[in-house]
Amino acid sequence: MKISQTGQYDRRHARAFGLLLLASFVLFGAASEAQEAGSDEATGAKVLSLETLWNQAEVDKDTQALDHLLAETFIFVDVDGSLRNKPQFLSSVTDRTEHITSIRNESMAHWVYDNAVVATGTYEEKGTANGKPYSHHGRFTDVWIRKGSGWLCAASQSTLIQK
Repeated sequence: MKISQTGQYDRRHARAFGLLLLASFVLFGAASEAQEAGSDEATGAKVLSLETLWNQAEVDKDTQALDHLLAETFIFVDVDGSLRNKPQFLSSVTDRTEHITSIRNESMAHWVYDNAVVATGTYEEKGTANGKPYSHHGRFTDVWIRKGSGWLCAASQSTLIQK
């Protein structure tokens, strides 16, 4: 601000300085939001790729891979309403009577929060049970939490969709 010899400041300079300061805050805020939105998209894409890895690990009955994707406090609500913790869920992957040949996610969406991501979508699971082919369609909601630099699924819920 320019101050005159009488001690008065020049209002034009003060207004220009104020506008410049306001513009700086607006630009900084917009740049920060854009960077945050970009990082949210990258985080969401990473979690959605982990969903695909989960499906393949289940098809392959790869409990070691699943163990690395699930939080120690993982809880699963199955289509019949039953609850399973992590050890129970991992056991169910190898102890099931049906043989899953594929699981494919569709219509996926995600919401990123500070240290969590909620992922939803529909899925189609195909396989055989008692020698007969089956196909299930369902909807899922998974909650992923940040652990260090990675992501772990803390909760999962699945509901069958009636045909």
